[in-house]
Amino acid sequence: MAFHIVLVEPEIPANTGNISRTCAATGTWLHLVRPLGFNTDDRTLKRAGLDYWHSVKLEYHDSFQEVKDKYKEGRFFFATTKASRVYTDFTFQDGDFLVFGKETKGLAPEILAEHPEQLMRMPMSDAVRSLNLSNSAAIILYEALRQNGFPGLT
Repeated sequence: MAFHIVLVEPEIPANTGNISRTCAATGTWLHLVRPLGFNTDDRTLKRAGLDYWHSVKLEYHDSFQEVKDKYKEGRFFFATTKASRVYTDFTFQDGDFLVFGKETKGLAPEILAEHPEQLMRMPMSDAVRSLNLSNSAAIILYEALRQNGFPGLT
């Protein structure tokens, strides 16, 4: 098993590239849900992922529903500034899906409404609306990995 990061309609290639590198370093699956805000041959995307793209377990999906349909038994957790619970309130298991929305708008309201018990946020001051997507994904993923003893990592 491995953790999964799902990016729903990501817009900034450098963020996706940075997340891909984190996924390669941790054996985490990366799921990209279309439409993407960039072309996958974008040089910024490739540069941010460096030469690790060959190590990324990558899947493309045409909708978030497609991800849920394919992984019916999966446990999904959703990062949003609209959550009341903090990500450290959750107990993660190997194989969980950590879902993040687009940089400018986050996850669609209908996705959030369908999963009220799985919404998580990161504590931050009121000085900013949100943290950078790639930083958020790395912080939450590493908490999930920590809770599980960093499986397969040295």
